[in-house]
Amino acid sequence: MTAAAERGTTTVSQRAVRRIAERAATETRAGRVVGSAASVRGTSAEVSLKPTQPYPAPPADTVREVQSHVTQRTRHLTGLDVHPPRIGVTALTPTATSTAWDALPAAAGPRTPRRWWSRRGMPVALLAWVAAVSCGALAFDLFRVHLADRPAAAWRTGAVHWLSAHGPGDPAVVAAGALIALMGALMILLALAPGRRDQWTVDAPAARVAVAVDRSTMVGLVRDAVAAVDGVAAVRVRARRRRLTVRAALAFGDREAARAAVTTPPETP
Repeated sequence: MTAAAERGTTTVSQRAVRRIAERAATETRAGRVVGSAASVRGTSAEVSLKPTQPYPAPPADTVREVQSHVTQRTRHLTGLDVHPPRIGVTALTPTATSTAWDALPAAAGPRTPRRWWSRRGMPVALLAWVAAVSCGALAFDLFRVHLADRPAAAWRTGAVHWLSAHGPGDPAVVAAGALIALMGALMILLALAPGRRDQWTVDAPAARVAVAVDRSTMVGLVRDAVAAVDGVAAVRVRARRRRLTVRAALAFGDREAARAAVTTPPETP
């Protein structure tokens, strides 16, 4: 029998893993995959997918099904240790066999799940850009002075002379200090606040599954569910930080019965 070292090794590329994961995702209730990524390190692989989701449908159940099937299918076909993929639903595709109540997440406890933490891409990019330009300009001028025996740039000498002539009580210095303090307070607020106000985290029925939906999507789901009640003519939904405010106009029927039908989801057989 040929030794393992002489038989060689089989390497699965990241592109192959990504294609297999995309194909596996389309075999579930999820729709088409509009974005994906994969990374392979040794015998383990990580996958992230951005599929569409049928509407209305329970988001937690769909995400859990996609994660489980993609993990098992990709692991079976590649032989790699595939971690549960990261799923980001990008759009909702309507179906004709479900109701809007099916898509509303059911609360599993009195507390709302912790909101996802934003990476603060734009503030970090702006801060990095300003720091890079400032440090680059200063370094370039220092190199010109010390290596090429060139005089210092006018903006640097002018800044030094201006700072030497203006003390802490100068209005311009006070205004500049207040602006810097305000920017620092804003950066501290961005660092301590979770962000992503356009997303709501919802309860998931399975462990290690985090589900978040767009606030506009939740507003649409609630509006459709309330509008489906007999007698409701107009619905207005307002999304707050932790709750939704619903105002509905009743065209006919009993008011209390309509209120009970709106606040109580129908029983499923």
